[in-house]
Amino acid sequence: MSEEIITPWTVDEMTQSDLYVPQYIVDMAQEVIAHYDMTVHTMDVITTKADKGGLIWKIETDKGPFSLKILHRTPARSLFSLGAQEYLVKEKQARVPSLIKTKTEENYVEKGGKLWFVAEWIEPLYPVTKDLEGAKSLCFALGEFHQLSKGYLPPKGSEKATRTKRWPKSYEKVVKKMDWFRKIAEAYNEMPASPTILSVIDQFEIQAISAFDRLNQSAYQELITRDDSEWGLVHQDYGWSNGQMGPGGMWIIDLDGVAYDIPIRDLRKLITGTMDDLGVWDVNWMNEMINAYHEANPIDDFLFDILMIDMELPNEFYKNVKELVYEPSIFMDEQLDVLCRRIVESDQSKWPAIEELKQWRGATST
Repeated sequence: MSEEIITPWTVDEMTQSDLYVPQYIVDMAQEVIAHYDMTVHTMDVITTKADKGGLIWKIETDKGPFSLKILHRTPARSLFSLGAQEYLVKEKQARVPSLIKTKTEENYVEKGGKLWFVAEWIEPLYPVTKDLEGAKSLCFALGEFHQLSKGYLPPKGSEKATRTKRWPKSYEKVVKKMDWFRKIAEAYNEMPASPTILSVIDQFEIQAISAFDRLNQSAYQELITRDDSEWGLVHQDYGWSNGQMGPGGMWIIDLDGVAYDIPIRDLRKLITGTMDDLGVWDVNWMNEMINAYHEANPIDDFLFDILMIDMELPNEFYKNVKELVYEPSIFMDEQLDVLCRRIVESDQSKWPAIEELKQWRGATST
């Protein structure tokens, strides 16, 4: 009889909490735990990715607290991430949770078509303050993480996760989707968000085309001739929850999505997300965040140029609107309309801030 495969599950909001886990997965967890030299007293679900088939428990054991995690990606892709986590702890003494070995000295157990692993539970962990000092702490820790991850070579049998050469395709996709958004908004012109989208789509399309052109004229093609291991790893989901203060300093958690990439992509996401939270592009915050990162992992002029280009792409608009292609008759509601208006308003302060940042950089590098 073949083993049941873990598949994404749906949560009935009327009868189940968002921490619901199907019984067959709970049963599998007991089988996985049997591979470890520990006795589990309690298991608490911390978070689930029901739509992808992943989750995290906090387990209390006779050896102390740990996390038990199901990685939702393919086993070969998950092996890349687990190899990175072990490399960062063992070779670089990075502040990331260490993996707990099974009875047979493995880093994971394969069950239900997924990789499961146990890692140390870091406590206490607490978020940094949501102010400029907190943002700078996050950026310094991110630069440190990127610096320490250089030299990583994935284990045999893993899928090499790399995004270094994919920037042009991702930019091209943003350009292409702008026309999709326009056509869908025209087709569903009775929806509340349609008039706003149609009134701003031209400006965001122009921004996307300009950023794509600038990327093609930049040092990008030269930069990607370096070996992936020279760049190191990006976290891909780094922010106020995945970088937290703990014993000895800032800890970086949830490394499931790490991949090779030009590292300032993580920094760009952190800066643009923070500016979106602020509601205005604050050049002082941007400069201080970049300087904090630069202190831990220096940014040369070529990389700074790529960082600026990546900021110029209409990332926040694209990120918040892209889901409309699936269910436009539901998604283009009043809420999306308000969101689009806020992004457009914030965008007005974005361009002067970027230009001022470039001038600051030019003045300090000459």
